Order: sequence, then structure tokens, then C-alpha cells
Amino acid sequence: MMEKAYPKAPTLVLVITNDSTVMLKDGICSAFELFGGRAQEVKNLVARLDLAKKKDGSKLCEVSFGMITSHFGYVPADYTVMKYPAEEVMSKPEDYERVQGQKDYLGKIEYTSKLFDRIVVCVPKHMMEMMMEKDVLPKGRVIAVTSPDLKEECEARDWMYLERRGPRVGSENADLIMNEIVRISP
Repeated sequence: MMEKAYPKAPTLVLVITNDSTVMLKDGICSAFELFGGRAQEVKNLVARLDLAKKKDGSKLCEVSFGMITSHFGYVPADYTVMKYPAEEVMSKPEDYERVQGQKDYLGKIEYTSKLFDRIVVCVPKHMMEMMMEKDVLPKGRVIAVTSPDLKEECEARDWMYLERRGPRVGSENADLIMNEIVRISP
């Protein structure tokens, strides 16, 4: 893993996941509020990062949260979205490719991820493979929570590899992610 480009600057963290069939609200709300289920573990990690403090009491990092949604493509989690039918949520490689063709979520991730010190990615295996194939994430700054099949490729890119446990992250991986953010934060 690369060190931060600007060691004394605040640590910038981007967390990326995809949508869930569990939608918690009807009508219009933020993407963060809408999705539960398998996205909940990632939301918990985002909240933990957002509330974390350094030893001196200052904020540990600035965290942003992006969601790859079946209807809206890649959006910041604070963007306003609306509920859509659960059966339309991406669930297989063909769905990820179809939505990519319609919404170009990979292009948006490539554009937005450049300024972050760490990018935590918690997506299904095929979606991660698509990100790798298109080379949308920077070398040396990604924490990939993914399939063991992708471990060597992650390491070749100088990424931190964590085996996916539980629906998305798992508590042990969340602790390891926190340790990495603490390590690079001045």
C-alpha cells in the first residue's frame, strides 16, 4: 500500500458498495437511507469511520460513501434517490454489465476515486473483476474486500486484500480497515 501523498492533510476515505434488495423507505430519500440488508454492514463501517477520533480528539478521517445502484448508476450515498422494485436489483454478472452499459458506473468511480487516500471496495466478485479489467481504481490505495479468487490480482496492484466475510465486510475486516486508516492518519 502506498503512503498518503500529503501526510499532514486529513485522510480522505471513499467506501464503495452496491445496492440491496432490502429497501428501508418508500418514496424519495438518500441512497444511504434507502438500502439495508447486505448494504447495512458497509453502512456500519462508514458510520464507524465517520465517528472515529484520533488520540488528540480530532476527527480520524473524512469519509465519503458511494453506491452502485441498479437504477441510478454510481451515486454518492447522500444523493436523493427513490425506491425501485427489488426484483430489478442487480444480482448476476449480466446485470452488472447491463447497468454499466446504461449508466457507466465504472467511469464515474474512476473519476471520483482519484483524490482519496484509501478506497474501500465491497462489491460482488464479478463487479470487482470489471473494475480490475477497466483499471478504474488507483494502484496502492485500495482496500478490496472480495473473493479469494482475486487475492493475487489485488496484491499485484499493491492493494490491501481482505477476504469477504459475511454479507459484505465482517467485523474482523472492519477492524483491519480501521487499523489501516489509523496507520496512515497523522
